[in-house]
Amino acid sequence: MGDSTVTSLEDRDQTAVPDPVTAPDRPRFLRRLRTPRRPRLWFEILLIGVSYYTYSLIRNAVPEQRNEALRNADWIWRAEHHLGIAVEESVNHAVNSVTWLIVGMNYYYATLHFIVTLTVLVWLYRSHPGRYAAARLVLFATTGVALVGYYLYPLAPPRLMNGSTFIDTVTAHQTWGSMASGDLKHMSNQYAAMPSMHIGWSLWCGLTIFTLARIPWVRVLGLLYPAATLMVIVATANHFWLDAVGGILCLTFGFTVARLWYGALPYSLPQLVADDTKRRPLPTRV
Repeated sequence: MGDSTVTSLEDRDQTAVPDPVTAPDRPRFLRRLRTPRRPRLWFEILLIGVSYYTYSLIRNAVPEQRNEALRNADWIWRAEHHLGIAVEESVNHAVNSVTWLIVGMNYYYATLHFIVTLTVLVWLYRSHPGRYAAARLVLFATTGVALVGYYLYPLAPPRLMNGSTFIDTVTAHQTWGSMASGDLKHMSNQYAAMPSMHIGWSLWCGLTIFTLARIPWVRVLGLLYPAATLMVIVATANHFWLDAVGGILCLTFGFTVARLWYGALPYSLPQLVADDTKRRPLPTRV
């Protein structure tokens, strides 16, 4: 009888021990996902390529609600007059009178939006791998919520407003400075001006450079980049000032998502992390 009691206790103890291989470990899995790891080049190239393609596809698939977009543009313009900040038309005409300057801004608008953002991503990947994933999440979340804005609030850019004297600088100077002007206008949704991702992305770049760069003049350039972008989007009549505010709000959302997921802002995370390419072997049963 004593033996049977001992045996039953041993059996009970054995059943109480979870199998280290098959026992669920969801908290550890989530903790692993939220722990900064060294990014993998092939995955990042694939992810960025697919993400930008999807972003462009969805943005251009949003219905071009022309009438509503024009009504919203009229409302924005009246609101800016009420606030005393409706100077876009004056800026547009003043800069357009300097040919070399406005042509340069057209090409700035068309190219730096992509070039600078990709350059900063590459720099983060190489020099700040521990912060890369979190900073990338900020950018992706910012862009994702912007798509919601394009769908819910179609907005015509100033150059397409009815009864205004805004100058479409790309058409006037026959440059290809905007995907929404000239011969390229059919490749892009012209009524997706709110929020401005030129501002959202450039401010992300500027804050990243200013916070993480060590050379003083590079940090200054980081601050100047979004400021210059703001001037460009207004001078080329592609956005209102308030579109920039929308871009800032989207970026704030992006930083909030990254803060909640990683428990810290991207720039507070460790700069370097261990290589995660080597997997730990599964525990063996004795």
